[in-house]
Amino acid sequence: MEQRVSLITLGVADVRRARAFYERLGWHGQEVEETVFFQAGGIALVLWGRDKLARDCAITDGPASGFSGVTLAHNVRSEAEVDDLIATAERVGATVTRPPAETFYGGYAGVFTDLDGHAWEIAYNPGFPLAADGSITVPEFPAG
Repeated sequence: MEQRVSLITLGVADVRRARAFYERLGWHGQEVEETVFFQAGGIALVLWGRDKLARDCAITDGPASGFSGVTLAHNVRSEAEVDDLIATAERVGATVTRPPAETFYGGYAGVFTDLDGHAWEIAYNPGFPLAADGSITVPEFPAG
């Protein structure tokens, strides 16, 4: 696994409110399907409903769950890499919460939690191609 983070997704109570907050800080985001993407250097910061994020990670949310509402994503260049990294993570002690499978956005991904419960999504997303250095660029999404 290369040492990089592709996306940081924050599970928020109100996407519209959170977007307005970041935009007041001077950030510029794009919204698609109730998800806001901000380019942040070579990675993306994403705002998504906390309940949707927890469900997507196959993690129970709530005070006793330990879910922090933050997911880190490591994007890779192929479905095979997703399978390999999820298997490696499990072999070294991670808990696989969502086995690799096709995603609603046309990619392929799986999720594991590390030894302290931090969620990592390993994803192949053809809509977010990786540069040679592993960085991503948020694409221009169609309006509407």
